[in-house]
Amino acid sequence: MRYRLTFVAGLALGYVLGTRAGRERYEQLKKSAREFAQNPAVRNTVESATQQGRDVAGKALHSVSEKVGDRVPESVADRVRSLRERGQGAPVEDDWGTSNT
Repeated sequence: MRYRLTFVAGLALGYVLGTRAGRERYEQLKKSAREFAQNPAVRNTVESATQQGRDVAGKALHSVSEKVGDRVPESVADRVRSLRERGQGAPVEDDWGTSNT
C-alpha cells in the first residue's frame, strides 16, 4: 500500500509541475532528449548493449532448449526449429501471417 501511495503522490506531483512548466519547457526537454539520443557515444552504447542482450538471450535459449527440449510437445519443438532456421537466413514471412518488421 505504501508503494501505491508513493506512486500516486509522484504522479500528482509530476502532473502539477508539468502543467506549471507549460509547453515551452516540454519542447525544451524534448529537444534535449533528442540530442542525447543522437549522440554517437550513446548510440554506440545502445548498440553494444543490444548485441550483448542478443548474445545472452541466445545462450539462454540454447541452455533452456537443451534442458527442456525433450519435454515439450513435438509440435512446439518443430515450431522452434523452424524459427531457428528462419533466423539464420533471409527474412521470411511466417505461417502465422505476421511480418518481420
